[in-house]
Amino acid sequence: MAGFILRRLLSTIPVMLVVAIVVFLLLHLSPGDPAAIIAGDNATDADIEAVRATLGLDKPLLTQFFLWLGALLHGDLGASVFNKIPVWELITQRLEPTLSLAAVTMVFAIAIAIPLGVIAAWKAGTWIDHLIMGIAVLSFSAPVFLIGYGLVYRFARTWRMLPVQGYTPFAEDFSEWWRHLVLPAIALGLVFAALLARMTRSTMLDVLNEDYIRTARAKGLAPPAVLIRHALSNAAVPIVTTIGLGIALLIGGVVVTESVFAIPGIGRLTIEAVTQRDYPVIQGVILIASLVYVLINLAIDVAYAFLDPRIRY
Repeated sequence: MAGFILRRLLSTIPVMLVVAIVVFLLLHLSPGDPAAIIAGDNATDADIEAVRATLGLDKPLLTQFFLWLGALLHGDLGASVFNKIPVWELITQRLEPTLSLAAVTMVFAIAIAIPLGVIAAWKAGTWIDHLIMGIAVLSFSAPVFLIGYGLVYRFARTWRMLPVQGYTPFAEDFSEWWRHLVLPAIALGLVFAALLARMTRSTMLDVLNEDYIRTARAKGLAPPAVLIRHALSNAAVPIVTTIGLGIALLIGGVVVTESVFAIPGIGRLTIEAVTQRDYPVIQGVILIASLVYVLINLAIDVAYAFLDPRIRY
C-alpha cells in the first residue's frame, strides 16, 4: 500500500509542473501587452514600464520563468497589481466561504444522489425510475445561474425564508452560516447530484445482474441488505470516480454561484481579478485550484486501493 501511494504521489509532480508552465505562459499568451492593459488607457510610457518592471516582464522569458518558479517553491505567489496585497493572503481571506460552500454542496449532493440512484436501479423500468431520471436530466441540463436565480426568487424574494446574499462566518453564528449556504449549495449541488445519481443507477444495474446478487436473493436476504451490503459496496469504485470528477463541476460552478449569491469567496475573487486584469491573482487562483484538483484525484486513487485491493497491483 505504501508503495502504491508513493507512486501516485510522485506522479503528481510532473502534472503540477505542466500546470505551472501553462499558468506562467498565461500572462504572455494573452492578447496585447499585459503591462499596457494593466496600466490602463491613460497610462504614460513611464507608467507602463513601471508595471512591466513590477511584473518582471523586462527580463528574458526563461529568466522570468525560473524566478517565478523559485518564488513559487518558497510559497510566494506574488502580489496583487492593484491593491499590493500578497496573493496568498487574498486567497486565504476568501478561503472559508468557498470551502464551506463546497463542503455543504458535496454533503447535500451525495446524500440525495446515491440513495436516489440506488432506488432507481432497484425499481428499473418503473415510473419511480423514470421520475428520478427525468428529474436528474432536468437538473443536469439547467445552468447553475438559472437554478440560483430561481431559488432566490422563490425562497428569498417571494417566501422570504432564507437570505438572498452574503456570508456569515462559521465561528460567528452557526445558524446564519447555515442559512446563507442553503440556497447556493442547492443551486450548485443539483447538477452534481444529477450526474452522480445517473452514474449510481448505471453502475448498480450492472452489479445487480451479477451471479452473486442472484445468489444473495436466493438465500432470502432482504432487499436493503442485497442493495447496500452486496451491490453498493461492489459498485463503489465508479461512484467514487464520479465524485472526483464532480469536483471539477464544483470548481467551475463556485465562480458562478458565488456571483449570484454575493458570497465573498475565491469565485468572486477570480471574477474581480479577471475584470481588473490582475494577472498575479489569476495565476495564483488557477494554481491553487489545480493543486486541489490533483490532490483530490490522488485521494481517489488511494480510495480505489482500499475499495478494490486488486488495483494496488
